[in-house]
Amino acid sequence: MKILWFTWKDLSNPLSGGAELVDFKIAERLVKRGHEVKFITSGFYKAKPREFINGFEIIRVGNYLSVYFEAFIEYHRNWKNWADVVIEEINTVPFFTQFYVKEKRFLLIYQLCREIWFYQSVFPISLFGFLIEPIYLFFLRKNKVITESKSTKCDLQKYGFNAEDISIIPMASNISPIVSLNNNRKYKELTLLSIGSIRSMKRTLIQIKAFELSKKTIASLKMIVAGSYENNYGLKVKKYIENSIYKKDILFLGKIDESKKMDLMSKSHLIVVSSVKEGWCLVVTEAAAQGTPAVVCNSDGLKDSVIDGSTGLISKDSTPYELSLKIVELISDPVKYWQFSKKAWTEAKKMSYDATCSEFFKIIKQQ
Repeated sequence: MKILWFTWKDLSNPLSGGAELVDFKIAERLVKRGHEVKFITSGFYKAKPREFINGFEIIRVGNYLSVYFEAFIEYHRNWKNWADVVIEEINTVPFFTQFYVKEKRFLLIYQLCREIWFYQSVFPISLFGFLIEPIYLFFLRKNKVITESKSTKCDLQKYGFNAEDISIIPMASNISPIVSLNNNRKYKELTLLSIGSIRSMKRTLIQIKAFELSKKTIASLKMIVAGSYENNYGLKVKKYIENSIYKKDILFLGKIDESKKMDLMSKSHLIVVSSVKEGWCLVVTEAAAQGTPAVVCNSDGLKDSVIDGSTGLISKDSTPYELSLKIVELISDPVKYWQFSKKAWTEAKKMSYDATCSEFFKIIKQQ
């Protein structure tokens, strides 16, 4: 099967994230199964216009703004009628392939933006994005969609998409599960982990304030904060930590590599996540594979990646106080904590990108 995949950015792009990782994991497995995959995506500084990675081809046109028009030109110039299936991945802005692609098509939507607009963009762009999203979703509502969580499926149904046209593919961990659980691998002192890019929509400050509140009950509690922070919000977080009365108990690492990421997830006792919205929270699944349960806010994507009361706890409200209650509840009881750690690890072992790819292909080969 020939698959042409439109997407805003690829994994090599400095702006890439979890969605691009999932794209590549699926694509490399499709290629190994004998299929041909080509991505049409945007260029970036010093990017190659064409590149083969793990057996699939990446065709870069335009930049993050012009890619939508440039992709239209590239398709008509070189790839019209080439593919058996066209995937249009929507990350903030659609390519509107339904108006010019005649081949079998699927939309790939990991999450809707909605309130994220107000965290990631300045006014009035944020308001414009928030108001325009339901409008373009109205025009796309008759399409078949692939997504990663029940939360996103429910979101799409609110905007007129038919439930039977929305398929969910299972997510997986990019980090191999540990061979066996062993409490001796954890830090000697109870440690919370905040990991991932430090941006306003991630609400990292909520996690740090929750740690400070938890510290009043568990005096020995420590925290590690890791992730790129080269933005105004990231600098704000760094400054907050420097001025915290518990700054000696907070280790701020900044950006880390995959090896360090695995080490931190393995040794920390809890991962704490407070994003405004996610499609699926990959870091929760990755941490679970290392036997590390999660405490998260009650947000879309987070509540999908955690089995509340089993692999982690979900706070009632997205406040530092509510989050701190769940942190203390889980981490202060060794017996309960071990049960959660074992369940998180057991559930994570069931998840694989092979299963993700199999379900993805099962969906797109349907007539």
